[in-house]
Amino acid sequence: MSSRNIIRSAKEKGLHIIAITDHNSTRNVQVCIDIGSREGLYVIPGCEVNTVEEIHCLCYFPHLQAMELFQHYLDERMTDMLNNPDLFGYQVVADENDNIVGEEERSLFMGISDSIGEVEKQVHHLNGIFVPAHIDRQKNGVLSQLGFIPVDLTFEALEVSRRTTPAAFVKVHPELAGKRFLQSSDAHYPEHIGSAHTRFYMEKPDWDHFRSALRSSQFETWNVQPEKENEL
Repeated sequence: MSSRNIIRSAKEKGLHIIAITDHNSTRNVQVCIDIGSREGLYVIPGCEVNTVEEIHCLCYFPHLQAMELFQHYLDERMTDMLNNPDLFGYQVVADENDNIVGEEERSLFMGISDSIGEVEKQVHHLNGIFVPAHIDRQKNGVLSQLGFIPVDLTFEALEVSRRTTPAAFVKVHPELAGKRFLQSSDAHYPEHIGSAHTRFYMEKPDWDHFRSALRSSQFETWNVQPEKENEL
């Protein structure tokens, strides 16, 4: 999942927009943005945050400056527990030629010290977009961890994984009917990129049009073959 491989795989799958949302880190995003810009692919800066409740949240930002401020926010709230490379691999930062230029020694898999509500407020303070991630999953989703979505939580959409579809999920959770749902591949391997995606209807691929299409529900999800939970 080097930056070059991500951009190449995304283009081969016919994608025009992707978001880079590494766990609790944004340090590999700019390289993807730089490569994507040259290749005609719009890359949204983002992050998948693991909260103190062990809930995964997708956070999207309008520009690199906002993302850098969010990285500072994360650095102040991350655990001091060290990563175990034998279990989780090396958490490296690489340049566009795949040269390793840094490594995060703290575990990026552990939850930060802030709650889902606190993360949401910080994202919106930076004019970002906040989306609770893979809420259909049996772990690390807001429903699996809390059993409900807090009534005071502000979000632009909810995400379901490639293991289901929004229509199928709403049949199980009718209380969420009428909510906006996104779907993405949550790819950890190049071959999974584009396996599920959301098709936005907008004039051009940039932040303003993306945010407008999201808020006005000008999009639809695509998932050809949902996977089972135990297939990941």
